[in-house]
Amino acid sequence: MRVISGKARGTKLDTIEGDNTRPTTDRVKENIFNLIQFEIVDERILDLFSGSGALGLEAASRGASEVVLVEAHNKCAAVIRKNIEKTNLASQVKLVVSQVDRALSAMAKEAPFHVVFMDPPYDKGFVMPTIESLDALGLVDDSGMIIVEHKAQTSYPDVIGAFKLGKYKKYGNTAISIYRRTTE
Repeated sequence: MRVISGKARGTKLDTIEGDNTRPTTDRVKENIFNLIQFEIVDERILDLFSGSGALGLEAASRGASEVVLVEAHNKCAAVIRKNIEKTNLASQVKLVVSQVDRALSAMAKEAPFHVVFMDPPYDKGFVMPTIESLDALGLVDDSGMIIVEHKAQTSYPDVIGAFKLGKYKKYGNTAISIYRRTTE
């Protein structure tokens, strides 16, 4: 796994070994960023359930002004710290080691994010409550989006809180659902 584009292009990223993590493949990551490439420059980005930090670091490399990575597991957090150092993106990237729900509550008074990445453990019930919390806490700006990586066999409602499914893409066993804030 590597950073695909931007100022840290080509940097190999460390990952956690084992069955409890599934790093986003370069193919899926490249397709995500092809869909949103004009949405990240000079924007605040939030990467929840960060794992190795690959999505957030890719956004930072491509010009995001600030990226916040949230990861609860200490082994993953240690890998993220290494990856931040390897990419030389520490001035743009902040790591929060915390459960996602606690981290979101702590960020409630901060400026909203434009893009939120979510790659939670598959089928553990995190997606809908996390999107609802992002909505209730006002953590996504008015034109913002939430990008959820999930198992292709799992489907989510077209509308969750103030967010409506805009795009759905399937890549083998992995799917990406992109929710946008509704203006209705």
